[in-house]
Amino acid sequence: MLGLAVVTFVALRFVVAPYGRHTRRGWGPTLPDRIGWAVMESPSLLYFSWIYWHGAHRMLAAPLALYGMWTLHYAHRTLVYPLRLKSRGKRMPVVIVAMAIAFNLLNSTANASYIAELGDYPDGWLAGGRFIVGALVFAIGMFVNLDADRRLLALRKPGETGYAIPRGGLYGLVSSPNYLGEILEWGGWAVACWSGGGAAFFVYTIANLAPRASANHAWYRKTFPDYPPERRALLPFVW
Repeated sequence: MLGLAVVTFVALRFVVAPYGRHTRRGWGPTLPDRIGWAVMESPSLLYFSWIYWHGAHRMLAAPLALYGMWTLHYAHRTLVYPLRLKSRGKRMPVVIVAMAIAFNLLNSTANASYIAELGDYPDGWLAGGRFIVGALVFAIGMFVNLDADRRLLALRKPGETGYAIPRGGLYGLVSSPNYLGEILEWGGWAVACWSGGGAAFFVYTIANLAPRASANHAWYRKTFPDYPPERRALLPFVW
C-alpha cells in the first residue's frame, strides 16, 4: 500500500484521473457514475465486513467500535452517496472502477484482518488517548466531508450537469474540503486503530487526494474568472 501510494502520487501529478469534472474520452468503456461509485466502494463495506466477522476478536469492544467507524463511512459511500448524485448522463470509466476495487480489496484485507484478528486491543483501549483522539479527529473529518458533499450536491438541481462555484463552510477557505475531511477521517482512523494498515491507508489517502485537490483548484480557477483568489487547494491558508 505504501508502494502504491508513491506510484499513485507520481502518476496523478502528470495525469488527472478521468472522473467527475475531469471526465474525458479515451479511457475505454464507461458506466453510469452512480453505479460506478456503488460498485467500486462496495468491497470496503462488504468484503471488509466478511473478513471482520470471521475474526477471533470480532466481539471485543474496541474492534467493534473500530468496525463501526469504518462501516459508518463506507455505508454512506456505497449506499447513500450514489443515490444523492443529481447528475444525469454522467459516466465513469470502467478502468477507474476496476482500479478502485483492487485497492479497496487490498485495503480492506490489511485493516479488517488487523482489528479483527491480528491486533491486540485490551479492555481499556476505548478509554485510552489514542482511541479518543483518533475517534474525535475521525468524527471531525466525517463532518467536514459530509458538509462539503452536501453543499456541492446542492449546487445542482435534479437533471442538471453544469458546475458552479461552491460556497459556505470550508469552501470559503479551500477548493476541496471534501478531500480534506476524508484525509482527516483516515488520519483519525490510523491513530484510533494504531496499525500499519491504518497508517498506510492514511498515507495513500493523501497521495491520492492531494493531487486531485490541486487539479480541482486549477480547474476552478481556469473555469471561473471570478473564483475567490484567497482560496487554497486543500490546506487553509497554506496550500
